[in-house]
Amino acid sequence: MATARASASVNTSAKVVAVNITDEVRRALRAAALRQGIAVVSAPHTTCSVCVNEDEAGLKDDLTRMAALLTAAVEPQGGFRHDRIDNNARAHLTAVLVGSSATVPIVDGELALGTWQSVFLLEMDGPRTRTVTMTFLGD
Repeated sequence: MATARASASVNTSAKVVAVNITDEVRRALRAAALRQGIAVVSAPHTTCSVCVNEDEAGLKDDLTRMAALLTAAVEPQGGFRHDRIDNNARAHLTAVLVGSSATVPIVDGELALGTWQSVFLLEMDGPRTRTVTMTFLGD
């Protein structure tokens, strides 16, 4: 089984934003030259996530709203303890709920995404420059 690794920098433009990174993952997969296997896309950060979903403007807005709603629904009385350090507990907690990586099958040298699926970096504490790592396993 062959393995390949790649990384890409992603500049985010807002505090909370969904950035489509599918093209970056496809470019890295072409360079890896694997035909069958899996792609693991990961964000080595604690205040952003990687997910697979539809690239539709309303849905991207809903993703950012969901990030705020998920943590707002569970905020304890008196606030989050981590906010005493740097006021970004919501970003950390949302990243835990969404997850830091996504796995996508590789079939015939392509990402086996559904018709409407794309790979996203979901920023929750921007704007920042983020790193996305990609690990490809297969033949």
